[in-house]
Amino acid sequence: MNNQYEILYLPLFYKDSVKITKYIKESLKNPIAAKSFISEIEKAIIERAYNPTNYEKYNSNKKRKDTYYRIYVRNYTVFYTVKGNIMNIRRILYSRRNLKKII
Repeated sequence: MNNQYEILYLPLFYKDSVKITKYIKESLKNPIAAKSFISEIEKAIIERAYNPTNYEKYNSNKKRKDTYYRIYVRNYTVFYTVKGNIMNIRRILYSRRNLKKII
């Protein structure tokens, strides 16, 4: 029996991930690391999709209708919400940024 939640990647997540991989690939001149990073992100999200609400909640400074959760991958944090049986992947951001101003 497969109890995996459906995963929905939102446009802002794609925008963030393209920006990050472009930086790794072009600025750091490491296309292999960029490809590996995307694989790690995907693996972490898929693993989380079996029980997405059993993990750390993110306490935002902003009042939100939906609870935010996070996944740590290397120096980045993936933010997601859960509605019904759908895991909405919202953002991926550099973890050392002041996330309270963004999320």
